[in-house]
Amino acid sequence: MIEINELSFGYANSDKLFKNMQLAMEKGGICGLLGKNGSGKTTLLKVIAGLIFPREGSCRVLGKVPSRRQPSFLEEIYFLPEDLFVPALTVDNYVEFYASFYPRFDHVLLSSCLNEFDLPRDKLLTNFSHGQKKKFLIAFGLATNCRLFILDEPTNGLDIPSKAQFRKLLASIATDEKLFIISTHQVHDVENLIDSILILDEGKIIFHQSLLEVAKQLAFVQQQTEPDLSACFYYEKQLSGYATVITNSNDQDTHVDLEILFNAILSNKTKMQKLFNEVKS
Repeated sequence: MIEINELSFGYANSDKLFKNMQLAMEKGGICGLLGKNGSGKTTLLKVIAGLIFPREGSCRVLGKVPSRRQPSFLEEIYFLPEDLFVPALTVDNYVEFYASFYPRFDHVLLSSCLNEFDLPRDKLLTNFSHGQKKKFLIAFGLATNCRLFILDEPTNGLDIPSKAQFRKLLASIATDEKLFIISTHQVHDVENLIDSILILDEGKIIFHQSLLEVAKQLAFVQQQTEPDLSACFYYEKQLSGYATVITNSNDQDTHVDLEILFNAILSNKTKMQKLFNEVKS
């Protein structure tokens, strides 16, 4: 679904953020895009959506070049940015104006999402709270039935019940024909949803694996005494002891803690990359 080859990109008067980037993503699944501030997450999403253009290399999405912004491409992607904009329209007016751009728009699904989020249809969007605006744009996006959903910090601004509703709705429409990319710092909001993880660091992809493969290779355990760093990939002190990442040599079935995994990869890139490269080999 997404093929990036030798892609380089940099903003004006700055060094290249991406250099010779390679990335392949297949349809189906929900991918969590993680990285520190300034690592290039939003930039990568905008390249995929065709909002900014590579300096060198290529990016193809759904067999098309995003930067050409062809209608047949735009009708198959939905991009929810972190910084929201809504026009001074009611929900019904917005839907009347924009739904026609998406051939498979599902009005029944939209009504279900609006009900789930408890959003009024006759109120101006500009009078919504920030959280309500985000919930509406999520509801509209899910109803488009696009093949590619790009969501940048979708749970920011949502209260705890709304985060649960978001997870429920997203899980209900996920299919093998759709790909969701969720960029987030709020990893615990989505860790029960995603099935693969992509980590950027300083403009480079340093990790791209399914969580199934992560669970096969790594075990996430609690230890009461401080671990020997030479015998594990990473550990951090918590109230209940030490959260530790070790090699899963005994086929343990442990919960993959995305926050711990992220910290483990950033602090031990070479060792982690070696482990998973050996698995591929």
